[in-house]
Amino acid sequence: MASTYLSRTISSAGSETTSTFSAWFKRSAVTGTQYLLHTSESAGNDFKIIFNSTSKLRVIGVNNSSDVMDLTTNRVFRDVGAFYNIVVVFDTTQATEADRVKIYINGVQETSFSTATYPSQNLNLKLNQSGDRRTVGTAYDKGGSPSAAYWDGLMSYVAWIDGTAYDASYFGETNAATGIWKIKTSPSVTYGTNGFFLKMDTSSPGSDTSGNNNTFTASGTPTLAEDNASNNFCTMNPLDNYFPNYTFANGNTTCTTGGNYSFPQSSFYLKSGKWYWEVKPISKAGGGDEYMIGVAGRSASATNQPPHNAANGGIVILATTGETYATGAAGVSYGVAYAAGDIIGVALDLTNSKIYWSKNGTWMNSADPAGNTGGASLPTTAALTPQGAYSPVVGFYDTPAAVLSANFGNGFFGTTAVASSNADAAGHGLFEYAVPTGYFSLNTKNLNTYG
Repeated sequence: MASTYLSRTISSAGSETTSTFSAWFKRSAVTGTQYLLHTSESAGNDFKIIFNSTSKLRVIGVNNSSDVMDLTTNRVFRDVGAFYNIVVVFDTTQATEADRVKIYINGVQETSFSTATYPSQNLNLKLNQSGDRRTVGTAYDKGGSPSAAYWDGLMSYVAWIDGTAYDASYFGETNAATGIWKIKTSPSVTYGTNGFFLKMDTSSPGSDTSGNNNTFTASGTPTLAEDNASNNFCTMNPLDNYFPNYTFANGNTTCTTGGNYSFPQSSFYLKSGKWYWEVKPISKAGGGDEYMIGVAGRSASATNQPPHNAANGGIVILATTGETYATGAAGVSYGVAYAAGDIIGVALDLTNSKIYWSKNGTWMNSADPAGNTGGASLPTTAALTPQGAYSPVVGFYDTPAAVLSANFGNGFFGTTAVASSNADAAGHGLFEYAVPTGYFSLNTKNLNTYG
């Protein structure tokens, strides 16, 4: 949602003492101040839920230019590969100070704060006043303009309850088999006058499905992705980046290098199963510069070595020659050259320790991933960390300005939707080209079933 937001003007007064907020979110960037929610009455009177520049969560209430509420977590939120559920419960009528504001993350109440200023009993917070401006994804003072503190990431199932304090169990539950907090897609709640429920699962992300018709207006161009709280898809990982000179965009699926030898890895590590994804080189600085696409066996950022170095157990395919490089050895003839605009399919077979690449839908080396023929052998080395685990990797060799975009089933290359609608056999993901039989897109539902 970077540089986009949702907004509406509250038309009827609601409770100023009691409300509940819930949202599922996945961060893309962990720098700068970013707003989840903001409500503005006037200058010096507002309410906000933000991540600050150190990635701590803050819940702030300002009355007459004074902070009447400020809860700042000690916990930092820097995992760009996972969805979180946040629930913030307000009830200033409570006699006990710590009961007036409660914060839950993935069903567990936060109790450790670097700042803990609670509102006084029965204080009217700036939550639901008629004429107030409410925004999701930025700060927007009433009568002003949006700030630069846009939300950078994904967000879905955003709920506001006016007049009732609900704990986290209304919005999620623990999976008995995995112990993981999972979403309740239809919360059993009473929304109240200004309540809303934005699923953000259609082309109209501001559509309110609570029954109140408290619909928000979208500014900018919010992107509808397959990646959501009920099925988390793989992305590239800005925290796992050899020579950290990339910039990341579009939910960490687009990577732009700022210097030579850049190799970010993905947010998923794989130890078993058969997996498919696509990578599209977008642009590069010169004819001699190189794209590299493949897998790495351990965090290249931890070893300070490229993914295909002997220390990392990885293998990549070079753009200008179609040669493969693995474990520090010389290039091996395998496929064909590729360039900006081509779509490279990658099929990773961890059952048979093979990897395959296609160019614009045609498998290189006359390979057949479904038939287990023509693939390149995966390196096997004691250097793999975690032992035997591989991660998708993209890279640039000797180029100061180049762009690659990965599609792990999210359905986009950058901001451009794929032209086709090829899903895997489980019905997950959207790809430009057909997924080989027996292979699956990289998401949590598939990992739980086929990984």
